[in-house]
Amino acid sequence: MIAVQGYAGQRVAVLGMGRSGRSAATALREGGADVVVWDDGVPAREAAHDAGFDAVDLTRAGAFDDIVALIVSPGIAHLYPAPHPVIRAAWDAGVPVDNDISLFFRSFATDDWDGFDIRPQVIAVTGSNGKSTTSALIHHILRENGRMAQLAGNIGRGVLDLDPAHDGEVVVLELSSYQTDLARSLTPDVAVLTNISPDHLDRHAGLGGYFAAKRRLFAEGGPDRAIVGVDENEGRYLANQIAEGPGDDRLIRVSVDRKLVDGWCVYARKGFLSEFRKGRQVGSIDLRPIIGLPGAHNHQNACAAYAACRTLGLGPKGIERAMHSYPGLPHRSQVVAVRDGVTFVNDSKATNVDAAAKALQAFPRIRWICGGLQKEGGLDGLFAHFDHVAKAYVIGREAEDFARQLTGCEAEVCGDMATAVARATAEAEEGDVVLLAPATASFDQFDNFERRGEAFIAAVTGL
Repeated sequence: MIAVQGYAGQRVAVLGMGRSGRSAATALREGGADVVVWDDGVPAREAAHDAGFDAVDLTRAGAFDDIVALIVSPGIAHLYPAPHPVIRAAWDAGVPVDNDISLFFRSFATDDWDGFDIRPQVIAVTGSNGKSTTSALIHHILRENGRMAQLAGNIGRGVLDLDPAHDGEVVVLELSSYQTDLARSLTPDVAVLTNISPDHLDRHAGLGGYFAAKRRLFAEGGPDRAIVGVDENEGRYLANQIAEGPGDDRLIRVSVDRKLVDGWCVYARKGFLSEFRKGRQVGSIDLRPIIGLPGAHNHQNACAAYAACRTLGLGPKGIERAMHSYPGLPHRSQVVAVRDGVTFVNDSKATNVDAAAKALQAFPRIRWICGGLQKEGGLDGLFAHFDHVAKAYVIGREAEDFARQLTGCEAEVCGDMATAVARATAEAEEGDVVLLAPATASFDQFDNFERRGEAFIAAVTGL
């Protein structure tokens, strides 16, 4: 665990006792802080009490009189669509509001580092889609090349649950917009933006606020290296703000839409990754046979991960070898089974339209399982890829309304996962892919996208 520095002997409040809240409270206590907690749910407060924390109602008058900081869990709204009452109370009391990501960056470096030969480094990855795969791929490549590395953040372990750093170690963090938006301290050595597409618009009051939350990782942190996907205007804007000119090696541009040759850049076209530096090609990888990275969207992830590892001095050949052994992540373009020439792919993490559109581009003929709790923005971004879809099988409480919006695509309302898998399998032909890429949140029928993916796997296994 990373013991939080700077609060010894002071009273700190933690709001929200989910995974990150529990971790933050424990790490603050390890660092000598006097920790009080609050959660709107009674069971969470009782669990905190059993763990030795005092649950204090932070909404009551005077609750912040002796508190020096409020640490907020990422799932709690701090500004839009409305600030949580406890956060508003902290503002009124003049108490700084922060989160566990900021505590990590304030506490990761210790006096022990003075004895290290190689200073530990942090790579932070954000973006709308692909950040989990990119983070996991970077971690895998580092480990396969003999580098000590830990993976945490929005994937796997909480940031404060990491082990204290070792000499030369690299920490890879996946950071969501919820996490970057509130953190008062963001100081990665390498920052990565995979891409930008509309998501979580209610929490950020629109696309501009959402992009601003992502941009903070670069503007506030001032990373030594910035890796930016430039296939959207937001990425091009950010890259332009970072670089002093086309030869500025602090920036690596990444694309799967176009060939890049100016400055330091990595792009993929027709399944081939190319690295250019100072106008000449210095590395290339054929991504097509890499089983764990199918489709153009995963090629974008590969380019971003490749660029991050190059900033740490890894060679192209070592990166390529590691990519071939990358197993992929559950619920992200995960091949579940192959049955009678039909491939079953679980991409339950495709929780928005842009992610689902990328999944549809990855395979030529698809039996598409989709639907759930629809997000803002409509489904227009999917229409251009319906030529890859043989038929859609729609699930969710609003399946009929969702199916009506799939103009130009044959759709059958199935309602639940088991029915959708059974119907898609019955109609699939050899060479088809039965693809779960919902384009929606899962909360109408499942606790999260993982549970939805597990339901798909169970239905496929039970065929």
